[in-house]
Parts: sequence; structure tokens; C-alpha cells
Amino acid sequence: MLVACGSAPMQAPESDSAAPEQRAKVSAPNDNGELPSPLQQAKSRWTAVRWSELPGFENDALFEAWNAWLKSCERPGPVFAPLCSEVRRLSISGTDEQRAWMMTRLQPYRVDALQGNTEGLLTAYFEPVLTGSRTPSAEFSVPLYQPPLGLTARKPWFTRQEIDSAPSVKAALKGREIAYLADPIDALVLQIQGSGRLQFKEPDGTQTTVRLAFAGSNEQPYKSVGKWLLDQGAVREASWPTIKAWVARNPSRINELLWSNPRTVFFKEERLSGLDAAFGPRGAQGVPLTPGRSIAVDPGSIPYGTPVWLASKGPGVNLQKLVLAQDTGSAIVGAVRADYFVGWGTEAGELAGRLKQPLRLWVLWPKKP
Repeated sequence: MLVACGSAPMQAPESDSAAPEQRAKVSAPNDNGELPSPLQQAKSRWTAVRWSELPGFENDALFEAWNAWLKSCERPGPVFAPLCSEVRRLSISGTDEQRAWMMTRLQPYRVDALQGNTEGLLTAYFEPVLTGSRTPSAEFSVPLYQPPLGLTARKPWFTRQEIDSAPSVKAALKGREIAYLADPIDALVLQIQGSGRLQFKEPDGTQTTVRLAFAGSNEQPYKSVGKWLLDQGAVREASWPTIKAWVARNPSRINELLWSNPRTVFFKEERLSGLDAAFGPRGAQGVPLTPGRSIAVDPGSIPYGTPVWLASKGPGVNLQKLVLAQDTGSAIVGAVRADYFVGWGTEAGELAGRLKQPLRLWVLWPKKP
């Protein structure tokens, strides 16, 4: 496929001198016109604002977000589908032209809670990269499962504790094992994140990396094991290194910890080509996620495929950037709530583990003709 269809990470133009005539034809529209009326969503209220109110809008490297936008255009909703030919054309344009086009074609709206709050919460998620085995052994004994036969969406199945301990449930999952891990906490992290990359040593000695993608859940409520430890006063902060350290000190209580979260996730294996490896898993919109430019949202507040201006400042990072609403999650609930996809591997996991800070959001909605 062509790069314009989102097939490879986009690079910045090599030189700003490459297209001076093209940029000279583009000028930002006047930002002083009459603002449209607010728009009501199921879980939020959108208030129109001027582009000048978006923090850092003049400074973002918009071309970095264009890959995510191109991905959304692979499965656009009816509101944004008419813009996708222009989005594709602009994939080879400079940031100035992209910015001017956005100001011409889109209207920013601040996302407010129905109660009036304009500030919410930003967290982050990532794709773990783990070593696994296709067969059980003394080292690799923690199973990851395909969905059991007869699993029904939105109908609660057995809890994590029942999956681990009830003979009848274990029998129902017999033969559904997709892989085995060495560490039950790694398995929990993988289930919470919803997908991951697994490295296998095949019988012929070759190394293979595949993606385990979300294929369903037991539809039980998600409960944070970190909060469980905090509520008991067992730890002072609930990062994954802290949780693993607690498990190392309390090996006899690991099931107690794991079973405090009744929710579990089932997976499917996907090939990981060179192109696939440059992007994250497919989100709820059905398109691959782009590190640093995709977010999970509550679709009752922001529809999938919507470009969003995100602003969040905290001890972890200071973010002012264009992102695309392309995913959701069981814990992502509310008007001003987002989970920021940071990529894969150890460094991404460390960032995701510590990112929890205030958030403001603005949707960028097509102007009426």
C-alpha cells in the first residue's frame, strides 16, 4: 500500500525549502468569526472555542500525527469520511499547510463534563514485549487462553479465581491455551493492557515474534491490584516494579493479589510483519494504534476517529498535541478521560506505569458547509 494509506511511519519533510510556493498559497483563516452553538453528546457537552485557546497549537509537529489520521481514514465514520481524500493529500504537505487546512475545515470544541467540569484524567497504556513458550514447562507454566467456546459478549463468564481453581472451568479451557508465560504478574499486565508482543523460540531454533491481540474477556468488572495493595497499606505507590517486589516478599499471597481482580482477557495470535511492527494493535475503531498519537476514550463522550487536541501537564510529561480517538477500555469512562498509547517495550511500560495527571481535551469537528 502507499504511504498515503498509512502503510509506514511518516517522516518530516527533509527541507522546508522544498515547497515554498505551495506554502505561500496557504494562509491561516481568520479566528475571529462567530462561534457555533454547543453540541451535546451522551456523556459530555462540547463548547466551541477559538483556535488560539488550544495550548501549544502553533508548536506541534502535526506531520507526526498524520499517520494516525491516515489510519482512521481506513475505517472512517460518516462525519469524517468526506475529509479523508484531503487528509491523504496533505500527508505529503508541510506542517504549516496542515495547520492552515485544519483551521479552515475544522472547529475546535472544548470537551466538558455534563456537570461542567473541564478537567479530567490522563493515563497511559502500552504493549508489553514478553518471552513465552508454546508448550508448558517448569519455567513457562502460566497459560494464556483463546476465548472459550460459547463465550458471549456482555454476559459475565467465570471469574479469574474460578478460572484458576475450579475443575469444571479449567476443563472448559482445556485445549484453548495459546501460549505460556513464566511470570503470573506479566500475564496480568498483558491482560490489563489488552495486547502484547510475544517472543517464542520455535522447535527448529528460530526466534519468532507474534502479537497476542484482544479477543474477548470474561465480562467481569476490572479491579486494580495496585489499589488493593494500597488499601491494605502494603505499598506506598502502586507501580508494577513495586507490585512485583511485594510478590517477591509475599509469594504465598500471589493468588490473593491476582484474584482481587476478577476480570481476565482472552487473546488471538496475529502475525507481526515489518509493517505491523511499526504500529500498535488494532483499537476499538478497528485500525492500528500509533504511538504517541492514539488515545482511548469513552465513546459516549468522543466518537471513534475524531481528531482531538490533548493538553496535560504533570510530573511525568507535558503534552500539547494532536491525537486521534481510536480505542476504548473498561476503565476509560467519563467525559474528559483518555488513555494515551505510548508504544511497546520496557521504556513505554515505565512511562505508562507512572503517567497519571490532569487532562483537558478539545475535539476538532468538521465545520458545516
